[in-house]
Amino acid sequence: MLFELPDDDALYTALIRRDTAYDGRAFVGVVSTGIFCRLTCAARNPKQENCRFFETAGACIEAGFRACKRCRPLDPPTLADPAIRELINALDADPARKWTEADIVNRGYDPSTVRRLFKRHFGMTFLEMARLYRLRDGFGALSEGGRVIDAQLEAGFDSPSGFRAAFARLLAQPPASFTGNETLKADWIETPIGAMIAVTDRRSLHLLEFVDRKALPSELRKLQKAARGDLGSGRFEPTEQIEAELGAYFEGKIERFETPLTLHGSAFTRLVWHELLRIPPGETRSYSEIAAAIGRPTATRAVARANGANQIALVVPCHRVIGADGSLTGYGGGLWRKQKLIELERNLAANGHSGRHSGHDAS
Repeated sequence: MLFELPDDDALYTALIRRDTAYDGRAFVGVVSTGIFCRLTCAARNPKQENCRFFETAGACIEAGFRACKRCRPLDPPTLADPAIRELINALDADPARKWTEADIVNRGYDPSTVRRLFKRHFGMTFLEMARLYRLRDGFGALSEGGRVIDAQLEAGFDSPSGFRAAFARLLAQPPASFTGNETLKADWIETPIGAMIAVTDRRSLHLLEFVDRKALPSELRKLQKAARGDLGSGRFEPTEQIEAELGAYFEGKIERFETPLTLHGSAFTRLVWHELLRIPPGETRSYSEIAAAIGRPTATRAVARANGANQIALVVPCHRVIGADGSLTGYGGGLWRKQKLIELERNLAANGHSGRHSGHDAS
């Protein structure tokens, strides 16, 4: 962008002052409400620790925030275009709908034109925005009897059936090169808050990530390198086990995962991950509390880096780590997922589940 944003303190000052110089140039996502606004919004000012600042409305949506209905950050000048106005209104009316290019054509618009418009104004295409709307609302839809919401990896797959070919493209090798005898195998697992990829060997889980996490391609390539290229598609018994346990977890039946784990990281990083496994469901810890618990009270930043490097989402519960002030902090799977997981586990704890949520480390 031509406009370079100042630091968060300056942006918060602009928010308090409702500085019109930043209107349309910066947006604020409020973690405590899940809403994003213009900096000129007339709503009550949020606490600074609950604010996350973004350059575009699209970045706010990608982070899981909903548009404010008071200041309407998606409105003019972007909504001066009739295609954007109509399609945004359609998304708001039915966020769970799975849109296709044919739907765009049926509304009288050219898909390539719509693609350029949304990319220019929001930094993402309309179909990408629609996918994020579905993911954001997926957990609630399932609890109300809806179907599981799917997700996509940038490599190009949007269903289990399309996984093998797209996975091969991601690893830069032809699908026929997979022999079925690889040491590590990756496969697709559906969950109520988006599809995940599980990588296992015959005895343990090596990776569990949401397919729309931006770091996933690099994480898979690291595993491929660690396995000396011996990474293919398919599943071993630990994949079946973690899939069953995830189903029971989201149904509120268990809070403890028993699937054996192999943790890839430095000695310090694994020490942090083991401490995460000790956090009971329904509870949270700050980075400084984790640092103190492992005997490294001055290593708060290193703890934060180790937390962010976790490659086994949910099972190694990095989502249970929050800011010292109680605010949500960054989460590779999106802050909206972090909030959903914390709420789910608090409900589990309130309903009498008291066991620890941890896997067996096979590393």
